[in-house]
Amino acid sequence: MKINRRRLARQAAVQALYQWQMNPGYCTEIELQFTSDPERLQGADVVFFKSLWQGVCAAIPGLDLAIAQEIQDRRWVDEVSEVERAILRLAAYELRDHPQTPYRVVINEAIELGKDFGAEQGHRFVNAVLDKLAQKWRATEILQATR
Repeated sequence: MKINRRRLARQAAVQALYQWQMNPGYCTEIELQFTSDPERLQGADVVFFKSLWQGVCAAIPGLDLAIAQEIQDRRWVDEVSEVERAILRLAAYELRDHPQTPYRVVINEAIELGKDFGAEQGHRFVNAVLDKLAQKWRATEILQATR
């Protein structure tokens, strides 16, 4: 099966977020590590990767607050695995700030990332949180899709 370029960009963004979470540093340094190594972004949509990475880096505090509100736990950052945290941050950013990507695509991509990289049932948690965020940020789109 051929993986599309945007999925590869999302995979790389999750890996970059994971790296940043494990060893916080400057987002620009991590971006340079990914963009200067051809193997890390092989086949990926590099422009899309940069857009996601730069956007999510700038938005982490607000994204974390929005996720915490949906989980109803301000300590979620300490209690959710690093992988699921990276996936939630990325998908929440894309839901909120990339309205051109249908909400179902964002959620499905996050679920697939969770299945590929996360804990055995972590994708279910990711799905539940993103469904709540989609209801908040994409209500009109959801309403139109159900008609």
